[in-house]
Amino acid sequence: MPVIEVNGLTKTFRTYKKQPGFKGALRGLFHREYEQVAAVSDIRFTIEPGELVGFLGPNGAGKTTTLKMLAGLLYPTGGEAKVLGYVPWERHDGYRRQFALVLGQKNQLWWDLPARESLELNAKIYGIPADRFERTVAEMSELLNVRDKLNISVRELSLGERMKMELIASLLHQPKVLFLDEPTIGLDVVSQKIVREFLRNYNATHKTTILLTSHYMADIEALCQRVIIIDHGKIFFDGRLSEILDRFADFKHITIQCDVADGCSAESLAKYGEVVERTPGRVKLKVKRDRVIPACKGLLDELPVRDIDIEEVPIEEVIRQIFAR
Repeated sequence: MPVIEVNGLTKTFRTYKKQPGFKGALRGLFHREYEQVAAVSDIRFTIEPGELVGFLGPNGAGKTTTLKMLAGLLYPTGGEAKVLGYVPWERHDGYRRQFALVLGQKNQLWWDLPARESLELNAKIYGIPADRFERTVAEMSELLNVRDKLNISVRELSLGERMKMELIASLLHQPKVLFLDEPTIGLDVVSQKIVREFLRNYNATHKTTILLTSHYMADIEALCQRVIIIDHGKIFFDGRLSEILDRFADFKHITIQCDVADGCSAESLAKYGEVVERTPGRVKLKVKRDRVIPACKGLLDELPVRDIDIEEVPIEEVIRQIFAR
């Protein structure tokens, strides 16, 4: 049985259109013009227990709005959704004790208190026994490499350290569903790697269902086998990450090493594919998928190639092309 079921979920906002200048402001006092903006429009998907799903889309696509509706922070304009059998926006106590929402640009920890005191407050709210609290905090702070930061005021922590503390606070009560909205935003590469490894291990160990949004494709590639792409409030793609390359990248990159003086001129390479990068002694070609094997054979047979390498198109480039459409 799916943990998350979304059927026709829609959210529309009414926004005020202010005319420019003083006259526009004066006119707005007596006659206001509004327009309806569909942030999410008739989306449908299901997520099974223990899945870790990437939720992708450009800025303004409707990702955060969807997460907020599934967390019960926003009421939808239309459609239905159930998480763990509950309707999120009815805000049943049983549901609120079984999910967590982490917003990468919002803080839930008390700014002026040490992180440990905020964690203790969360433990009291969720009724977590003291021994379980100590064990959980010690385990997660060790995995996230912030054990020595627990007694430091939150305002004095770095962005990466605060984000790790936010994760600990959200997972104290061991939720069955975790919504993550850009958890690695602004983090350095070391902190990003630590957070990714922590989430991967936590998902594997506790079988927590995770819906993750991120603009860093490294997060998605490292954690998610399935992705849902949303654009202009509508689901554009829902499937395995590997299928994106098959559906939207109909070419591969072939990189060869040879010298122009030996015959690797632009004219001799043009018949094999499009030259996308050229440096002394190295050329990268973009070749249609169904032409990769014949192109490699031709390059090796007809040109003085010293080395050859075949690569898939980086998933980040494919996603960027999809968003550009």
